[in-house]
Amino acid sequence: MNRRKSPFNAKTVVTGILLSILMVVMAQYSVNIVQGSFMAIDHMPAGGIFIFFILVLFLNPLLKLLTKGKAGFSPAELLFIYTMVLVSASVAEMGLGCQLLPILATPGYFSTSTNRWGELIAPWIKNWLAPSDPVVIARFFEGNPAGAGIPWGAWALPLFSWGIFLMLLYFVTICAVSILRKEWVERERIAFPLVQLPIAMVEPSKGKVPALFLKKIFWVAFSISFLLAACTALNKYFPVLPAPQFLRYVPLFRRTTTLVIRLSFPVLGFCFFVKRDVAFSLWFFNLLFLVAIGWFNITGISSPENIGAYGAGGNAIMGNLGSGAFISFAFISLYTARGHLKNVFRKATGRAPEVDDSREILPYKTAVWGMTAGFILLMLWLKISGMSFWLSLPMLLLAFIFWFGLTRVIAEGRLPTIVAPSIASSQLISGLGSSTLGQENMVALGLSYVYHGDLRTFPASSTMHSAKISQEFGKYSLKPFFWAMMGALFIGFTVSSVMVLHMAYANGGLNLQSGFFNGSNLYPFQHISDYLKTPSSPNAAGWIARCIGAAGLAVLSILQARFLWWPLHPIGFTVGMVWLVNQLWFSIFLAWLIKTLLLKAQRHMKRGNPSSLDLFSGNTQQPLYGLL
Repeated sequence: MNRRKSPFNAKTVVTGILLSILMVVMAQYSVNIVQGSFMAIDHMPAGGIFIFFILVLFLNPLLKLLTKGKAGFSPAELLFIYTMVLVSASVAEMGLGCQLLPILATPGYFSTSTNRWGELIAPWIKNWLAPSDPVVIARFFEGNPAGAGIPWGAWALPLFSWGIFLMLLYFVTICAVSILRKEWVERERIAFPLVQLPIAMVEPSKGKVPALFLKKIFWVAFSISFLLAACTALNKYFPVLPAPQFLRYVPLFRRTTTLVIRLSFPVLGFCFFVKRDVAFSLWFFNLLFLVAIGWFNITGISSPENIGAYGAGGNAIMGNLGSGAFISFAFISLYTARGHLKNVFRKATGRAPEVDDSREILPYKTAVWGMTAGFILLMLWLKISGMSFWLSLPMLLLAFIFWFGLTRVIAEGRLPTIVAPSIASSQLISGLGSSTLGQENMVALGLSYVYHGDLRTFPASSTMHSAKISQEFGKYSLKPFFWAMMGALFIGFTVSSVMVLHMAYANGGLNLQSGFFNGSNLYPFQHISDYLKTPSSPNAAGWIARCIGAAGLAVLSILQARFLWWPLHPIGFTVGMVWLVNQLWFSIFLAWLIKTLLLKAQRHMKRGNPSSLDLFSGNTQQPLYGLL
């Protein structure tokens, strides 16, 4: 790859800004107006890959052709543009853009005499956090009368207040990414398979079109998956056209639970390059947890605790068990990195000038003290918004544990879509009890869903994957990269907020995507109000489940580290119970089975290059197109 030309220049920055705006507009328009595909719902956004595909295959070669090779983007410049699009997508839709405003307006609109949100929740929400005018709120969900405009004045202060908090939160996130990048990318050499596709898409050839797009097998595979997906999409608009069926539900355990058999081509493709022990563990533990849930159901073992309908689908036992495993997984990851973290801290305090941080997004001194100051400011913001100072620290720490633990799962487990077993606020309520927290803290935890409740995409994952891509930028300083990522996050927050306001007041929010305006926006307040009506103490059963999960994960980690033959990877136990793995296990199983059969066939053939076995082990660092 050509590394001589710096990717940080006016041309790439402007293009990155424009395409980031396009990413947000596409995501909001598709999900709310067309009510079609989600363009930015997962850790590899479909809309972002589509924009990059058009740029790399059509626009960039055309630009080179028209200027006789004098213009156009280098591979490093294209990847820089992709990182801006990727980061902006993480807050364009599911990650923030479609969540923020509907949640803020929900208590004032959906309050009834039955749910009592008007007396339990609304009085504790500060005027600078959400609009309080009932007309403004009603028109947000029902639409403006003819001739009325958007009430910018009512929304200006809440957007400004949340903007300060969110940009500070994202700054702390990038500081953490800067601290962990070298450990994950260079020392542990985590594969980060989601970045292999964009890197492969820009690998140069002798002509103007990248090498990947000159391979026949790429277009054969592309055509098969594209045509099948196109048939499914067209069937939604023209039911007379047949659509292939890739989904089947099989009731089990006296119809108390369901086995989902779904074929996903993206998951099948990515998981083919997953290490076999990881792939095996993901589907094995998922089926094991399914059997456990079925046995619990028919024997009457259950927990009445309400932990919210999040990662484990509302199953309190599995949600708490998985959370314990998840927290243990994150701490073991940090313990493994203890040597690197010690060097980072020594560098930040001036005691280790020999530690090299020249290739980091932020110098270690800036990252460490910036994260420290950022945490304090975030805690102060939460305190002013209504959360007790003593609660704000565990809330933020637990949120970051879930974010970065999940980022590690994505980078190592190679799943384009995954969620954690639970979320920080639910675990705090379960572990401490609503009676301990008090009414104002409970409402503050309900509002926290805005920035941590839905984990199908979030900035920690996109910025860490972008940091991995930064290896392709050559030896140039990455300081401009920090500003590019912050700019992309600001674009995602600003453009999505403006679009949601415009679409809601023009069409009525209730006529937009129902999942965001009359679905997930209700969950946090339903959850909180239930606990406010019936206060709870710390849940002992929940603590037992968390301890079992943490201990089980620790044992699996020790066995994996001690015995090379051990077949079970801790990642499977960490996320095997979440609903997305329920949906994906069959595709993961097929990828594992195909790879296993190929390896066995290859061993029997006793010919060819023996090192080619590494291509199926998941350890290769070769470009993706070279494996096809």
